[in-house]
Amino acid sequence: MLSLLLLLSATAPTDLALLDRAAEIFAGARQGEPGGPIAPIDRRLRLSACGSSPEFTWRTDAHDAIVIRCPDPRGWRIFVSVRAAPAVPAVQQAVAAKPVKEEPVIRRGDPVMLEAGDTGFAVSADGVAMADAAPGERLQVKVDGAKAPVQAIAVEAGKAKLPGW
Repeated sequence: MLSLLLLLSATAPTDLALLDRAAEIFAGARQGEPGGPIAPIDRRLRLSACGSSPEFTWRTDAHDAIVIRCPDPRGWRIFVSVRAAPAVPAVQQAVAAKPVKEEPVIRRGDPVMLEAGDTGFAVSADGVAMADAAPGERLQVKVDGAKAPVQAIAVEAGKAKLPGW
């Protein structure tokens, strides 16, 4: 690939066919194949000669387009769309992505002890759960004397902590 890039930098104006081939090499797939460029670079483009080797990067982590850039001060930048690679079958995605739902340790209407604290001090208050929550999930707790419910994180049965404490 290095020799191809060196050849690219020596051409004037920039040879689009060589850029097409370099994009295929960068993507790891031929044009039209999954993972490769969708189509050749538009031949109507007139890119100025690049004094150094063009740089190839992915536009995003999704690998949906290649960015080809001339790093010269007055260089150019083009985008080459890439054909999506075949997706994992839906059945495999559902099995892999289906998280195990934990049983709630706090149920709506349960009495809850809210706790907050740090090294050297602890504060607690009694309240009533306004929703079901598994360990680590957030829930609203109605605290006696407070106008609005507070948000808490379920810890264990009958016990929750304030976020950030």
